[in-house]
Amino acid sequence: MFRVMVRDNMAPAAKEIFEATGEIEVVIDNDKSTNDPKALSEIIGEFHGLAVRSGTKVTEEVLKRAKKLKVVGRAGIGVDNIDIQAATKQGIVVMNAPGGNTITTAEHTISLMLALARNIPQGTASLREGKWEKKRLSGVEITGKTLGIIGLGHIGRVVADRAKGLKMSVIASDPYVSSEASKSLEVELVPLDELFQRSDFITLHVPRLKETVGMINETTIGMMKQGVRIINCSRGEIIKIDDLYQAILSGHVAGAALDVLPQEPPDPNLPILQHPNVIFTPHLGASTGEAQVKVADMIAKQMAAYLLDDIITNAVNFPSLPMEVMNQLRPYLDLAEKMGSLMGQLVRKIHDITVSYSGHVSELDTRPLTHAVLKGLLGSFTDMPVNYVNAPALAQEKGIHVHETISPAKYDFASLIRVRLEDHKEGIDEIWGTVYERKYPRLVKIGEIYLDAIPEGWMIVIQNFDKPGVIGNVGTTLGRHNINIARFQLGRREDQAICLVNIDTPAGEHVIQELEALPNIISVRQVHLV
Repeated sequence: MFRVMVRDNMAPAAKEIFEATGEIEVVIDNDKSTNDPKALSEIIGEFHGLAVRSGTKVTEEVLKRAKKLKVVGRAGIGVDNIDIQAATKQGIVVMNAPGGNTITTAEHTISLMLALARNIPQGTASLREGKWEKKRLSGVEITGKTLGIIGLGHIGRVVADRAKGLKMSVIASDPYVSSEASKSLEVELVPLDELFQRSDFITLHVPRLKETVGMINETTIGMMKQGVRIINCSRGEIIKIDDLYQAILSGHVAGAALDVLPQEPPDPNLPILQHPNVIFTPHLGASTGEAQVKVADMIAKQMAAYLLDDIITNAVNFPSLPMEVMNQLRPYLDLAEKMGSLMGQLVRKIHDITVSYSGHVSELDTRPLTHAVLKGLLGSFTDMPVNYVNAPALAQEKGIHVHETISPAKYDFASLIRVRLEDHKEGIDEIWGTVYERKYPRLVKIGEIYLDAIPEGWMIVIQNFDKPGVIGNVGTTLGRHNINIARFQLGRREDQAICLVNIDTPAGEHVIQELEALPNIISVRQVHLV
């Protein structure tokens, strides 16, 4: 039975989905005191999953105490409150729900833009004070105005669509969007400097990254046209709030609408909070009933699928694939991990590694397969827990450089995975593997020798000179120690051969030594492929 903690007043749909599996126990903890990492770290140790919104801070301190934790799920898109690097290092999957609040946040952006253009919040406040300030609160039309969208991702695209419906001219800047993609959206893609110079309204839809923090500052504001209006429903740190305040005081920026701030909740004495040309909402971009149910539903289903079936969806620290693609990859994942494990158990030294894919498998997303190779390789000579998530980080720590190559060539196999150790001069340096009929894994080449072996269970790998009597001597020795041979595969090239012997029970060290002492034996190594 898995245990999952659900926090931050998440919609009840999450609890219902977890409990419906019959294999997940749910603990609801909405105590704000345990939002504090120190308090959370005291209670997280017994949980396999943690589902949060934006309120809970999942820091390195928390993750170090979470010895059983397998997955952190963020009901929403932003993961600023989760230490991704620390989670990855510990092999913890971090998931989000990127599509669940797209429409809601985009609609909030449009709402803020309209409210900003027509001074709607100021008008409401003025009337409540008994005033009638019709002239002072005169606004501007948005029809025909240019909206500059910084970040043309899920939310930015919906904003663009809605803005075009309002007869605005829409331009966008995003280094990760192609001109072809922007044309399909009927949005003009421009450099950021040009967007600043041309836009009447600017809306921000970028993640919090090193490159985006503080991107709206005194210098970039100076590039903007006089009277620009700025809307931010992304991350508060994107704007240098003091620079924005000074630009509003000077009149260069006509107004701003902010759903997010660098510190939340803000210091009540923050000067910009008092300026009449700035309107605010308390991080309501994703706060509709519909959106909260959607993201709770999404994240609970994703977390349950991972805990129960090892299916990873919408992970921010592991390649996420559609289920139909993952189903195609699954037999190759098993093969790749066993190839890495076999290589690690045979060589037991640190080397740079090249993983090559050809044939049908090269047409799939091979990133998880490379993770699987590393998981098997590193798991064979470290006592640290290794999984698909933390394997690349652990390899980097150990100074292992990983190269991946893809080729459409099929060799003699419909699909082929090749694992090669670079600059390894002694013994076996390469293993080839394939999957027959897309479900039967096979080892087809070890070193320079072709064979056909099933990678499973306990195996004895024997390198020998190709002389008569070797097979008989090996069989006799194992039989004398009551070790049953399940399969015996032999490959040979010129005067040497390799035997892969699947055995039902492990051989003791004395048995291995007896095998090594047999005539014409070069080396003997016992391995275990789980």
